[in-house]
Amino acid sequence: MPQHDQRLLDLNAWLQPTVQELFTRRGWGEVPEVSLVAASSDASFRRYFRWEAEQRSFIVMDAPPPQENCRPFVEIASILADAGVHVPEILCADLEQGFLLLGDLGRQTYLDVINSDNADELFADAISALLTFQANANPGVLPCYDEALLRRELQLFPEWYVQGHLGHSFTADEQQLWEKTCHVLIDSALAQPTVLVHRDYMPRNLMVSQPNPGVLDFQDAVIGPVTYDITSLFKDAFLSWPEDRVTGWLQGYWDAARTRGIPVQDSFEAFHRASDLMGLQRHLKVIGIFARICHRDGKPRYLADVPRFFAYLDTVLARRPELADLKLLLQRLPSEEAPS
Repeated sequence: MPQHDQRLLDLNAWLQPTVQELFTRRGWGEVPEVSLVAASSDASFRRYFRWEAEQRSFIVMDAPPPQENCRPFVEIASILADAGVHVPEILCADLEQGFLLLGDLGRQTYLDVINSDNADELFADAISALLTFQANANPGVLPCYDEALLRRELQLFPEWYVQGHLGHSFTADEQQLWEKTCHVLIDSALAQPTVLVHRDYMPRNLMVSQPNPGVLDFQDAVIGPVTYDITSLFKDAFLSWPEDRVTGWLQGYWDAARTRGIPVQDSFEAFHRASDLMGLQRHLKVIGIFARICHRDGKPRYLADVPRFFAYLDTVLARRPELADLKLLLQRLPSEEAPS
């Protein structure tokens, strides 16, 4: 932590009377002396601290304006809680300063504990929570995952990875291959039935808790393609699973979704194809984001996971001949140099 951290000073100045008011309102007695401990940070400008004393524990979010906006987090937390999803309780909020006091869902993410032995059980709970908000959430106020957003996300790949990281600009032929690829991926996404989409539903954002899981990092939720979140769950930035196991989990989700009345594709084959193409859109976006985080924000460690996403791309390209243009384009790109 920097020696002079004005945000942290401001946060502590806000937090002391806020916690005092909370203790008074809930009849918890005197507020003990507590020092904040760093809980986590992520690829954004947000950071998190834990306040803990006498068997009470809270999470404090610092989301500095204008880079971050707390309002979507608060609004979507309410939508998900109303739907029956376990999300952090919003105890107090100062949206202008970008400070939130939240309920603490625990110390262990799925990413911390998941392995080949417990994955079936953990993912069963994660799928259950996903089905709950897909079936019950009322996302009418949320923006749509429309063509403009899909295209902006895809453009991160040529802008930040190809040009910014590899130092390569598409030739006219390569640009044409890229445009054809974008057309296929966007058309597939827009043709899908829509539900509330978390947009980052993966083990790092799921907490081992009761009820399980606790769901985090939902502030970018939209109304969008039904395959998006279930695909993200198994094609993660930090974990990879055998393809036959992923297919089995997808089949289980598809069967359960049909039973719950969630609008999935009529056949598993159609669902699987839509999942593959939706995953491809996300993988290309994430590769671009990781390159941007490195070169714009000075956080190169995320680039270490780029090969995992290219492996996901290769798996799908091998079984989807309609993506031959993307396969050819990727073969033409220059080799990546090690990040500096």
